[in-house]
Amino acid sequence: FEITTAGYDRHSICFEHQDYSIKVLDGVLQDDSWFAFIAAADEGDDWTDPEVWRKANPSFGLSVKADDLARKAEKAIALPGAQNAFRRMHLNEWTEQAERWIDLAAWDACASPVDLEQLRGRPCFGGLDLSATTDVTALAWVFPPEDEDGLWHGLSRYFVPEEHLRKRAERDRVPYDLWARQGFIEATPGNVVDYGAIEQRILADAALFQVREIAYDPWNATHIALRLQDEGATMVEFRQGFRSMAAPTRELEKLIVSRKLAHGGNPVTRWMAANVAVAQDPAGNLKPAKDKSTERIDGIVALIMALGRALVVQEEPQPSYQIFFL
Repeated sequence: FEITTAGYDRHSICFEHQDYSIKVLDGVLQDDSWFAFIAAADEGDDWTDPEVWRKANPSFGLSVKADDLARKAEKAIALPGAQNAFRRMHLNEWTEQAERWIDLAAWDACASPVDLEQLRGRPCFGGLDLSATTDVTALAWVFPPEDEDGLWHGLSRYFVPEEHLRKRAERDRVPYDLWARQGFIEATPGNVVDYGAIEQRILADAALFQVREIAYDPWNATHIALRLQDEGATMVEFRQGFRSMAAPTRELEKLIVSRKLAHGGNPVTRWMAANVAVAQDPAGNLKPAKDKSTERIDGIVALIMALGRALVVQEEPQPSYQIFFL
């Protein structure tokens, strides 16, 4: 006998039993020994609607009080970090992680198109989150606005070894192979990360855009950084601690909330945005936490790295000039 609310770890026995139960209820599987009852909000439901609360709580109005849920929902509306807990515990919805940092409604509102031709020749900053040998590598380009009220533009690229696409799709339960066919992921030859293919993509982008700097984590990218330096790129070490990540993490949050970011609606980046959990230090600084995030967040990390270098360069004092007439 098992009774539980939803969780967020989709590799757990709880999720396996949830998935099996749905298949039994839908008639996909026949198992007369398995009885399942699920009360939950459905996909697309408005989680702030009291009628949805009633659907997900059979004892609504009795042991589950409407005014108590209303108070908790108000908190979840005001604090996105509390939203996932409310939806898991009170609406029985599976969420992507324990605490949501990026509100997906706000993220989706920033899905304005990113036109490569309109970005041609514009200054930009890169962030490279290089993966281990078989994982996802993320490259992000950030384009500062051309005027005071303009948008920041973000362009994301992803690389996965071709021979691991289907295996990763089955393991992570996300459509890597479909995204590759749609052009959102570049499948590199072989079964390990092809650093040469990534390097060629960066050089091709550098011919299209005015690349000022590329931020990289020296932990596992020193070799490719040296090769790109030899090609004329300005490579800047960008470590993953609070000191480097806190300011651009807060800035990205502000850009999303204020609708000042255009990211083009890349589905891979959206999936990663939904996965991001953050760590907080005693001073209240935030940074993405890969150990707390249940799925990949490399694209958001790369975006933050690129944004971090763009902010630093913008804040650097520009040289002043004096003209003397003789």
